[in-house]
Amino acid sequence: MTTNTTARPEGGLVQVPLSALEHHAYCPRQCGLILLEDAFVDDAATLRGTLLHQRVDTSGNQGRGTVRTLHALPVWHDGHGLTGRCDTVELHADGTILPVEHKSGRYHPDGPADIQVAAQAMCLESMFKRPVPQAAVYSAADRRRHMVVVDDALRALVVEHTRAVRTMLNNSRLPPPSADIRCRRCSMATDCMPKVLAGTRRFRRALKALYTIDDQDHP
Repeated sequence: MTTNTTARPEGGLVQVPLSALEHHAYCPRQCGLILLEDAFVDDAATLRGTLLHQRVDTSGNQGRGTVRTLHALPVWHDGHGLTGRCDTVELHADGTILPVEHKSGRYHPDGPADIQVAAQAMCLESMFKRPVPQAAVYSAADRRRHMVVVDDALRALVVEHTRAVRTMLNNSRLPPPSADIRCRRCSMATDCMPKVLAGTRRFRRALKALYTIDDQDHP
């Protein structure tokens, strides 16, 4: 779980919320609607997620054996301009740091949640000055943790999506709709109007092609 602040520090980068990376990886337009138009809409899935996070979003820590657990920990990365909050961070006696992101739905390997929790790991590395090579996504749907290897490829995706979100914020330009299978599961389809707007774009392209003169055919 993360906050949606995008304030620019004095002379610094526009801050990108960690949660925005997951939204952007799933659908750039969804991310834009949330950040640029504050148009988040709840459905059954998002309400389940909200209720799940209410159980882990109370700041504090607890100890059990050799593991100290921190909840709702604010994190940031000055170099990448990232900011947000980790649902859970485990500090193990051997020095291992493990961020755990809680999700209400089923886990999808190599999906958007991996990018979000990898970004959390990178923030923790920057803050604690220790390597965080692994993270975890807890799925309430199957009641288990799924380990995520925070390798170079995943880190590159974090940087890629961070830059894309920042560019969108700087330009204040809403990405176009995709109008594909992702829209069926999106709570924001009503505000997005993907089929209507995608159809409009196709019509404009067809109209432009219809009235474009080919110089080769007209000397």
